[in-house]
Amino acid sequence: MYDSIVTGCAGFIGSHLTDRLLERGDRVLGIDSFEDYYSATQKERNLTAARTRPNFTFLRADVREAPWRTLLAPDTKVFHLAAQPGVRGSWGERFRAYVDNNVLATQVILEALAGAAAPSRFIYASSSSIYGETADGPTSEESTPGPVSPYGMTKLAGEHLARLYGHVRGLSTVSLRFFTVYGPRQRPDMAFHRFFRAALAKEPIQVYGDGHQVRDFTYVDDIVAGIVAAGDAHVDRDLFNRGRRRPRSLDTAIRYIEETVGEAIATQRFDR
Repeated sequence: MYDSIVTGCAGFIGSHLTDRLLERGDRVLGIDSFEDYYSATQKERNLTAARTRPNFTFLRADVREAPWRTLLAPDTKVFHLAAQPGVRGSWGERFRAYVDNNVLATQVILEALAGAAAPSRFIYASSSSIYGETADGPTSEESTPGPVSPYGMTKLAGEHLARLYGHVRGLSTVSLRFFTVYGPRQRPDMAFHRFFRAALAKEPIQVYGDGHQVRDFTYVDDIVAGIVAAGDAHVDRDLFNRGRRRPRSLDTAIRYIEETVGEAIATQRFDR
């Protein structure tokens, strides 16, 4: 059986987490549906290293339909990173997909864990977007959530489900709120990916807003270290922020990119 199960294993953060767990010797089952939010080719590349490991098994499946009761063993850790991503895309007709993939999928896994014969640990990947307008600066876990997008609302609902199953059904659960993650394998719609692609093509970077808005940019390896630690440590708290707590403005980030590529970068600015 498996020491760790990673949902969304072919994604940006999920693939890095999978590699880290494999490197330390875990027997890992990776689950991913290859949802068409972005290219399956990139997701396949993300799994290149994992597929060379004898302790890795891949299951292509929707997590809502995976045979959970046959996959869980005593002390299995379930790292639930699979989700419908994107703030802008969560409005309108696509909202149903966010409910299905971010809320219902989470409930399916938790219900399977609650019915398992032996205890397992559930680690839920949440988002700083649950804080809404206050997410740009240093924020404590005690801050009142106030999501301003359907995406943020569905991630907060996942947290509530994890806490509910922890309190009522006795599961060991923890939710981690990620702050603006960047690094290799980023989705093509994410800021740093778009910015570097534009810079290398000598095209202007498109900036929404005045550039003074701040983000707590956090490198993916630091995020993964926190996820692994949350899986290993059994503590009383069931919620943690994962960020650097050193917010930087978008214009500052663009200056760092200019230093990296060695030349000035033009910008196109649009109203938010």
